[in-house]
Amino acid sequence: MSEQAYRVDDGEPVRDREAALAIWRGNLGEDARMPLKFDWFYTACPFGVPAMKLLRHASGDAAVGIATAGPRRMLVDGREVRAGVLVDLAVVPEHRALGPALMLQASFLSAGAARFDLLYGFPNPRAAPVFKRSGYAKLGDIVRYARVLRHAGYIARKLPRGLATIAGALVDVARRLGDAWRSLGNAPLRAAWSNSVDPRFDTLWASAPATRGLATVRDAAFARWRFDASPLTQTRYLLLADPSDDRLRAWFACRDSGKVLLVSDFWSDDAATGFGRAYVDALLRAAREGGHAAVSVEVAGTDAGLAAWRAAGFSERGRRPVFGHAFGATPLPASLHLTSADEDE
Repeated sequence: MSEQAYRVDDGEPVRDREAALAIWRGNLGEDARMPLKFDWFYTACPFGVPAMKLLRHASGDAAVGIATAGPRRMLVDGREVRAGVLVDLAVVPEHRALGPALMLQASFLSAGAARFDLLYGFPNPRAAPVFKRSGYAKLGDIVRYARVLRHAGYIARKLPRGLATIAGALVDVARRLGDAWRSLGNAPLRAAWSNSVDPRFDTLWASAPATRGLATVRDAAFARWRFDASPLTQTRYLLLADPSDDRLRAWFACRDSGKVLLVSDFWSDDAATGFGRAYVDALLRAAREGGHAAVSVEVAGTDAGLAAWRAAGFSERGRRPVFGHAFGATPLPASLHLTSADEDE
């Protein structure tokens, strides 16, 4: 179908809820989760109502496609900007072609400056060409890293289970001793789990050095909405505090996925310039004590910010591009500190 047969209109989340759910049904995510996601992400965001675009075909008024920019408080080189995360791009099958998808994403560029200083998104490989051809620039990659803690299950893919159990136990002991040796010089930390945001998040964020590049404002308000209020996942926080004065030094927002501990987000008193090895070591200890077989984290960062993860044995397991577009005087960031929390789920 010709692109002239389509138009893009502004949507309104409250008015267009059912239209959005109809487009998503069978096309985006798990159908049972989408109403919950809509009510949380679209109508309860503390940073403003998401900007919604609806694609319509000349043959009727029904919406046949949707794209959204969810507002986020972010910093570019220490200056707060109005950012929008590009999510939920979907077109019903009979209208699924490159042209309509391009129209949806490009529509944010033509009118986005009135609402945002920066737009960014994490397209999957199939959608990446849409972002590129719509006028977005690649900012970097968000990379998934993992560290195995219990090796028997992985070794069993290549050896008989009995041998794998023995070999896995030996590897586990060797890696545990290596972790302990590496941690000998670390300053003491008090580790505790919490099921909700700790008020000390605000003090930690306010006292940390200014960030470089692109980073979300990771204060208590963000975490309460992004994690505590989310109906889609259950999050626990590993809190690392100074035992001398109970000052919060670092936190990890985590969720359990079978035997894997997934780190959804993290921050520390040195995250703006790197990330302390002691904090990663404490995370590994807590995961091992909790019976997890592996730890996984998805992060876009600088070499300095990733050094501690790599030194602790985290290896790359996959990556996705990050695209963005800046408006007006806002520069495209030269570096990133993004995690899976900077997406929509």
